[in-house]
Amino acid sequence: MRLARTGATAALIAAALVLPASPAPAAEDDTTITTAGNVRVDPGTASPGSTVTVSTTACGKETYGKGESEAGGPFHLLPGDREGVLTGEFRLPEGVESGTDTVTLKCPPRTKLTATYRISGRPNGAVEAGLGGSAGKESEFGLGWLLVGAAVAGGALRMRRRAAGAGTRA
Repeated sequence: MRLARTGATAALIAAALVLPASPAPAAEDDTTITTAGNVRVDPGTASPGSTVTVSTTACGKETYGKGESEAGGPFHLLPGDREGVLTGEFRLPEGVESGTDTVTLKCPPRTKLTATYRISGRPNGAVEAGLGGSAGKESEFGLGWLLVGAAVAGGALRMRRRAAGAGTRA
């Protein structure tokens, strides 16, 4: 019986150690990439305050282009990682409303493309809730370590009571 209780306590401690290490899963829509013709918008669903990356192959051999987001404003298109790909970034303002945003790209001499993507009012990825752990701050004191401490203290208290009670029986 004592072994079963010790095993349950050990399982609780192990679970408390593992829980803070696992990141919060992002919603599937947050990582979707929207592709319209030769324009790629990443992520396909962005949240206020996040960075949006736009890339295109429609400019051919050009090494420069301009882009403009209705919500994020103007940005430049510069050569990306691959040959023939121009890439640009912009940041969505914190107060932008949920809905859709249109991105317009222009390349010399007369290439003009548009693409749309969604803006979601919810945060993208892990949310910092104030107790640490899930927002990339695993090294700070978090809820998981608080649970570990409580489990260890509870186990020690229970074993002390059990040891004290064992000596009084006749």
